[in-house]
Amino acid sequence: MKSIKEILYVLSLPLIIALIMASKGINDDKNLQKIKSSNSDKSFAVVELFTSEGCWSCPPADELIAKLEKDNLNKKLYIMAFHVDYWDHQGWKDRFSKSSFTERQKQYATWMNLSTLYTPQMVINGKQEMVGSETGKVISGIQSAMLEQHTETLALKVLKAEGKNIQVAYVSSSSSKNSDILVALVQKHASSQVSAGENAGKALSHVQVVRELKSMGTKAQDSFSFKLPETGHAWEIIAFEQDKKSGEILAATSINL
Repeated sequence: MKSIKEILYVLSLPLIIALIMASKGINDDKNLQKIKSSNSDKSFAVVELFTSEGCWSCPPADELIAKLEKDNLNKKLYIMAFHVDYWDHQGWKDRFSKSSFTERQKQYATWMNLSTLYTPQMVINGKQEMVGSETGKVISGIQSAMLEQHTETLALKVLKAEGKNIQVAYVSSSSSKNSDILVALVQKHASSQVSAGENAGKALSHVQVVRELKSMGTKAQDSFSFKLPETGHAWEIIAFEQDKKSGEILAATSINL
């Protein structure tokens, strides 16, 4: 027969767990706000989410980056959502997915010696990876990235914007021959009503959706152009320099269109 003390413990256990989870949620929210207001000159966090509308476990990760993006004052926090295509065979074709984004995730698997691909996966500054819905780990990873100091710089300038056609120039301080300059065209907000697959019946909201990614090679300065897939949306261009051997991101910047 159980003692009164044991019975009380069993009865109070759900309350204890609820209090612990509530406290963790409060701390996560506080740390999110710290991240979004931080603005160190020589530090940054490039956050890449590999996700898919066909993946049932991905919406919480999309919601997390939406929290990061909302009311974000941190000009050194760069968020990109890459929609991979290996979930498209599940009955729902993600209109934002591209095989090139899957290839990018495969490259990270090589750099990080990972044996498999998965979603949602978050990669921070090309050096850390974790499950994209694990709020505490993601926040900790961003905070860690923000403590690092970087000497390389990147700058962007819009040369021409006519209708859907955008021409942009960049200048890098880097002289490295072992790194690439990459530029991403990012749609700030999007939504889909999913009618099939693992998220059938759900209305999904997205932020920071990468629509195109270009490699500019090792040139210290150059210009490039994008054709916007659609009008009526807010857009951002994120440029970053990435080490070709390790995947580490060495510099980053962005410009809103």
